[in-house]
Amino acid sequence: MERAQETGNMGDRTGTKTRSGSDELIFFVNGKKIVEKNADPEMTLLTYLRRKLGLTGTKLGCAEGGCGACTVMLSRYQTHTKQLLHYASNACLAPLCSLHLVAVTTVEGIGSVARKLHPVQERIAKAHGSQCGFCTPGIVMSMYALLRNNPTPMMADMEEAFQGNLCRCTGYRPILEGYKTFTVEGGCCGGRGQKNGCCMSNVNGAQNVICCAIDMYNELISHIVFVPLLPLYSTQTLSKDRKPHSLCFHGERMTWLQPDSLDEFLNLKWKHPDARVVVGNTEVGQSVKFKNMVYPVILAPTFIPELSAVTHAEDGIVFGAACTLSHMAVVLRQAVESLPPHKTEVFLAVLEQLRWFAGVQIRNVAVNGSREIQMDDGFFTGYRRTALQPQQILLSIHIPYSKKVEFVSAYKQSPRREDDISIVTAAMSVTFTPGTDVVENLRLSFGGMAPTTVLAKKTANRLIGRPWGEELLEEACNSMAEEMSLDPSVPGGMVTYRRTLTLSLFYKFYLTVLQKLRLQVCLFPIIRFKQQLSLYHPETPSSVQIYQVQQSNQDDVVGRPIMHLSAMKQATGEAVYCDDVPLYENELYLSLITSSKAHARILSIDTSGAERCPGVVCFLFADDIPGSNTAGSLKFDETVTCVGHIIGAVVAKTQLQAQRAAKAVRIEYEERQPVITIQEAIATQSFYQPIRTIQKGDLELGFKHADHILEGEMHIGGQEHFYLETNVTLAVPRGEDGEMELFVSTQAPTHTQSLVAMALGVPANRVVVRVKRMGGGFGGKESRTTLLSTVVAVAANKLKRPVRCMLDRDEDMLITGGRHPFYGKYKVGFLNSGRVVALDVTYYGNAGNSMDLSQIVERALFHMENSYRVPNIRGRGFLCRTNLPSNTAFRGFGGPQGMMVAENWMTDVAQSLGKSPEEVRRLNLYMKGDSTPFNQVLDQITLDRCWDECMSRSGYQQRRIAIDLYNRQNRWTKRGIAVVPTKFGISFTALFLNQAGALVHIYTDGSVLLTHGGTEMGQGLHTKMVQVASRVLGIPSSKIHISETSTNTVPNTSATAASASSDLNGAALKNACEILLKRLEPFKAKNPNGTWEDWVKAAYFDRVSLSANGFYKTPDIGYDFETNSGRAFSYFSYGVACSEVEIDCLTGSHKNLSTTIVMDVGNSLNPAIDIGQVEGAFMQGLGLFTLEELHYSPQGVLLTRGPGSYKIPAFGDIPTQLTVSLLRDAPNDKAIFASKAVGEPPLFLASSVFYAIKDAISAARAESGITGPFRLDSPASAERIRNACSDRFTKLCPLAEAGTFIPWSVQV
Repeated sequence: MERAQETGNMGDRTGTKTRSGSDELIFFVNGKKIVEKNADPEMTLLTYLRRKLGLTGTKLGCAEGGCGACTVMLSRYQTHTKQLLHYASNACLAPLCSLHLVAVTTVEGIGSVARKLHPVQERIAKAHGSQCGFCTPGIVMSMYALLRNNPTPMMADMEEAFQGNLCRCTGYRPILEGYKTFTVEGGCCGGRGQKNGCCMSNVNGAQNVICCAIDMYNELISHIVFVPLLPLYSTQTLSKDRKPHSLCFHGERMTWLQPDSLDEFLNLKWKHPDARVVVGNTEVGQSVKFKNMVYPVILAPTFIPELSAVTHAEDGIVFGAACTLSHMAVVLRQAVESLPPHKTEVFLAVLEQLRWFAGVQIRNVAVNGSREIQMDDGFFTGYRRTALQPQQILLSIHIPYSKKVEFVSAYKQSPRREDDISIVTAAMSVTFTPGTDVVENLRLSFGGMAPTTVLAKKTANRLIGRPWGEELLEEACNSMAEEMSLDPSVPGGMVTYRRTLTLSLFYKFYLTVLQKLRLQVCLFPIIRFKQQLSLYHPETPSSVQIYQVQQSNQDDVVGRPIMHLSAMKQATGEAVYCDDVPLYENELYLSLITSSKAHARILSIDTSGAERCPGVVCFLFADDIPGSNTAGSLKFDETVTCVGHIIGAVVAKTQLQAQRAAKAVRIEYEERQPVITIQEAIATQSFYQPIRTIQKGDLELGFKHADHILEGEMHIGGQEHFYLETNVTLAVPRGEDGEMELFVSTQAPTHTQSLVAMALGVPANRVVVRVKRMGGGFGGKESRTTLLSTVVAVAANKLKRPVRCMLDRDEDMLITGGRHPFYGKYKVGFLNSGRVVALDVTYYGNAGNSMDLSQIVERALFHMENSYRVPNIRGRGFLCRTNLPSNTAFRGFGGPQGMMVAENWMTDVAQSLGKSPEEVRRLNLYMKGDSTPFNQVLDQITLDRCWDECMSRSGYQQRRIAIDLYNRQNRWTKRGIAVVPTKFGISFTALFLNQAGALVHIYTDGSVLLTHGGTEMGQGLHTKMVQVASRVLGIPSSKIHISETSTNTVPNTSATAASASSDLNGAALKNACEILLKRLEPFKAKNPNGTWEDWVKAAYFDRVSLSANGFYKTPDIGYDFETNSGRAFSYFSYGVACSEVEIDCLTGSHKNLSTTIVMDVGNSLNPAIDIGQVEGAFMQGLGLFTLEELHYSPQGVLLTRGPGSYKIPAFGDIPTQLTVSLLRDAPNDKAIFASKAVGEPPLFLASSVFYAIKDAISAARAESGITGPFRLDSPASAERIRNACSDRFTKLCPLAEAGTFIPWSVQV
């Protein structure tokens, strides 16, 4: 029940005004008082921190409160408790004007490298929980806010605190492990627990990386550390012993009114009936940002006590409309603990929904005259519209106690449990005639089945007066299947799944009520399906990391798990990313103008409306380019070939002004028929050339000798890179000779230099590209960054002023493309034993509107057999030319797609023979001396060792037995297990890229500066290079420094990609260091007892050069597709993973129970970094194969453009048990110091989760009498899992016939 208040005509009061007519905004940042005389109502706290105060530690990741990179802690004085409330909040959504008398604490405010790190910062760094580091400040502040409120949290509290934070690099495990020692359950003995030292030590010379990296346990968990390092503000400072007064802030387009009493609030609503009421800004902020909404008047009732009050009434609890969801949850939990269970059914249902609603940062600020309005299907009159009249406000919400004979449950099904928008929600309530099982009243409400909440009234009415039993269930399902219908073209799609969910969720409710009735009425037998009744409660994850300790010289850092060199700076916010470079005096901002059509000819461009926008300096179109209008392989003309195609740009004084002007440009098109999907490309023969083929053996003879022949197909969806730092470029013209300096977040500085020079019409030697670090890359910044860099450079060149542009998340996702979607068809011949003897496979990759990096399909063909010997084989690869933004490199570069299809036919073979997939996989594994389809002999293969160790460490046999038992005992939850190998070739498939350069300077004080061609994006490349140089030069790593990667130090570099950067750049650095050592040898011989500094100075005074260039090219490689000869790869990395999952057959959700990974990384250069790469790649693969879905409309419009609609794995998706073991005694003589590449190879091991899910689905299908191979496309989303578990409910919701409707999204 909600209570609304009607407004009346009463006088208003205001505070003292400035000359602009606005009040002074007073707040605190890191203890410093800020008085802002001209607060802009449209400015967010994030913009103010970064642009006005220069506090760039707080990052912009998404601008919609979905990633947590911008998390800060707010401290607000609570008048009713007379205490400070500390809470984490998203700075990207927090309006600056909402912060009056609020204290803001940013990551800079709690510690710094120069001053002192806060233990929260130190712990995540030393635990190897920071790779690219862009997400790190937000995670640090979420943890800090938790500890400010609760110095001794439980693990569950910590996991909840991180629900609003995302990380794309680490895989989350090291973050949790590092912070676990702050919790009640966590901690280490500090070396006192065993004779051998640390209690977390492992046997056999292996140890837990996390614990051994941290030696300050007792100090870190002392209560002293939770006192703020800058306690300059106090309760008195924030409260001022005065009542807050009403406030008014005027902006260019918006007025912010903040009343201090209910009467004034009502009066303002009367005056401004269309004004938006804002408390947390979680909805309005996004509407302004992404829907171009303008709200002339905002009412912010933060100071009004009545709206935050909580009242315990006789029949329930009344919450003020401005109560935050976090506070509501606290009150309801207290009520559940103190009241009889029968009164708290509704409270428990609400709490279950709140548990999975958004992240903590949103729940901390998000909120829920005098007539009462029933919250039924009439309360919401449309999408985000209610029955409230314009001049009414929401005063409170009444949540009633439940009755003794009333049972209430609520359910939410979403793609990801944490911080996700639901697909379908349900709230169900049933009341029984006392002492019986006869239904007296029944309410079944659903969200996600219409624009508003709907009640299944017909079904409910039919069931009243009926006994709660099997007949009622049958009637309910039949009726609901009819009543809960959806148009096949409904927004959001997933029609069959959504309809099935209404039945499945009712069945869950039915079983729950049956169980409770049994306890109350004692009329029923024990429920068989108890497992299905319990709500999901995640277990605290546990992990083990195993590596071989190097028994080398103590001073030699190679092989040791040293911390990422930038980790401390990243944890304090001091690490400088591209957009953190301070603003130049006369800097301008650029925003792109992009196409809204997938395929069309531009008829006209009207900039008149945009020209009237404030701050606009100029527009850029094709005619403004002084050089070549080419970006990579894509040439531009008047035809647009995808939605997001860059047409032009606007340059203005600020980011907001540029973005508004870009949206005001009007373009007229003549539309043409687009090609969007792979199937459309096949039908129209829309392919790029060449079409690649690899063939070996006699295919016809192979199929002739096969006992069985099986055909199948599979679609593998694309993937968004979702690097936390979006594409960004800052271009600074140097004023003479056409020189231009660019700060770019790119993996390919030389490629950027080349294309910018072409666009400007100058030689490459006039363009310098500098890369300090990236906030993630994953291949997405290899070629596509030039789309932005060239435009920004042209603007800077035209205006002779610095120009900056950082894409918003929705722009970045729209423009830059991602991993190629693939469609694979195969025909496989095999013997009764399971031995595969013939394979004919065809791959189709959706390339988009340009070739970009066309080697993707080649890499897929190189991995078409994965790790299995197939004597007779043919693979063909087609790149489909479509009207989507060009897809590009992504970790694995086509390899995962090629191997995924291989594992699919391997699973089909096993299922068709009734054999274990693991038995068939092991039978077909490559052995030493075997040759690949491209005729490369496998001479240093460790696949069998990895397989056997993985089977042993995972306890596969015991798990298999336990799973089979579990599946026999449970009908609606099933478990599955799978073991999957990988073989990944290391080298660029383009021969010329397999080269690297390095430059090493030794200064006269003995310090060393390294520069190499690789870029740092979180993978620890710079750290490893310092380790390499330290070993070769024989000096401590503390004497060595890497500043940045730049084109004026090492020229003509290959992109940092293909997992080969440590191999190539490490060898080049080794070469340079060896040259310098040779020059120093005479001085070492003359003074053998001297120091490094002595030798360096002696060489300098003897006029010996202390600078050297190094170079390396990978030897003995080069493959020819025409002759199928030559060595394609320098070597292979191997790995095996075993994963166990549990699926909910009714909803399609799944739990990742355990994963064991054994990875061959040779002699690891840095086990901590390598394990981090293994885990990070695995979690990224987990997203690819089980969670992440890009939805495109039939017209080619990307529908998933941010973390609100596109879900990457979160903290809660980690396997409950995760073991990572680096294979022992496996040196690799093909790479630097016997190491191996590690960036890409582990990603495919996440397919073990996909095939474990498929194993569990097979068990569910067997319950319905269905056996044998079946198609399951990737990702194995909740929708696909549920639909594949064919049962009585799915049969009631058949799929609409294809071709009879226009779908909301299409499989591209």
